[in-house]
Amino acid sequence: MTRYPRDMIGYGATPPNAQWPGEARVAVQFVLNFEEGGENNVLHGDAGSEAFLSDIPGAAPWAGQRHWNMESIYEYGARAGFWRLHRLFTGADIPVTIYGVATALARCPDQLSAMKSAGWEIASHGLKWVEHKDMPEDDERATIAEAVRLHTEVVGERPRGWYTGRCSANTVRLVTEEGGFDYISDTYDDDLPHWREQGDRDQLIIPYTLEANDMRFATAPGYTTGEQFFSYLKDAFDVLYAEGGDGAAKMMSIGLHCRLIGRPGKIAGLKRFIEYIQGFEGVWCPRRIDIAEHWAKTHPHERYERPSQMERETFVGKYGSIFEHSAWIAERAFDLELGPAHDTAGGLHNALARMFRSASEDERLGVLTAHPDLAGKLASAGRLTAESTGEQAGAGLDMLTDEERDTFTRLNSEYVEKHGFPFIIAVRDHDKASIMAAFLRRINNSREVEFTEACKQVERIAEFRLRDVLPS
Repeated sequence: MTRYPRDMIGYGATPPNAQWPGEARVAVQFVLNFEEGGENNVLHGDAGSEAFLSDIPGAAPWAGQRHWNMESIYEYGARAGFWRLHRLFTGADIPVTIYGVATALARCPDQLSAMKSAGWEIASHGLKWVEHKDMPEDDERATIAEAVRLHTEVVGERPRGWYTGRCSANTVRLVTEEGGFDYISDTYDDDLPHWREQGDRDQLIIPYTLEANDMRFATAPGYTTGEQFFSYLKDAFDVLYAEGGDGAAKMMSIGLHCRLIGRPGKIAGLKRFIEYIQGFEGVWCPRRIDIAEHWAKTHPHERYERPSQMERETFVGKYGSIFEHSAWIAERAFDLELGPAHDTAGGLHNALARMFRSASEDERLGVLTAHPDLAGKLASAGRLTAESTGEQAGAGLDMLTDEERDTFTRLNSEYVEKHGFPFIIAVRDHDKASIMAAFLRRINNSREVEFTEACKQVERIAEFRLRDVLPS
């Protein structure tokens, strides 16, 4: 058995209506990353200097040394950039979420006090602004616990949101297992919050962004002027605002850093964007914790049995009858690389249909001959499968006149004699009259044509049956 853990389907073609407060068409959420004083630095016990997200072109770590220029750039973020952003957001009456590195918050008490006085949410951005990717799992678990402890000590209350940024493949699982977070943001996979099941815990995920993010002032390709930043944010907002008018309200995350957007030439674009969105009705500017509380109340998670997580016996028992009397198809599908994408009707249908299509002609013929005649003797004797009984009844084939029954009986016999398998049609696509019309039209086809058509109809029947038992 192979299982593929990545979720490539999400909400699919029909995402939920967010139902934001006040019927807002879009939730525009500003995050201010506070990392200054928590970055790589030999003063902090790190192996070298920081090299990430600064205005130094091509920066590289200085092993075992302090990097005076890098340090001073980070210091600008705390000394000047933060206060410029604080004035901007408090003046616009927009609350923000702080992604606060615990050690950075501990080294900047005045800024922390200003955040609290403004009513901003202070979420955890980890213990230090360093890479987690190479941490042994036990070390990372301990680091997460220490981040929560220090944050609680410094801020006065534990964080309810978490974002690492420089995370490992284990981070989201480990933070979920910590058990105290209303949301985690270490994903970039959607325009809406969503739930992740981890053991017995249903963990809310509020995706973040790396594109509507001022980090692109320090990366290539990126922004070089505040006007470029404004233009990108405006375009993103305009698309999401238009979608929200069609009952598909979304979330727009905007990521900011004190030492980047806090510079005068860059913040001008952010100011322009704030002024722009304040000219629209139906725009909600919440903290991320506000989104988390709304989503948990409005869209609580509902668990269901997921095919990709079932044991073989359960899987075959539940889906072995999807293809009529052909449990071997489910047996083979179970051994495919199944994952979250196969936990929907369409996804599992694809897996089952692959096994049907790749089977030998004799095996597929066996599936065809397992199907009952339409309105035939088995139906009269009440010996159809529950699925076939419901399907035929839905098309009115259980309420035929004597003349109609005689016609079906005659056509069934002629069709089987000519083609070697019963006439198969997905009756849920038809009514009694169109079924009869298709019967009369198809009976004269060649066996090759009818074999191909019958196989398509078998797959269509399976699709309908899966829609009855799995989300679409």
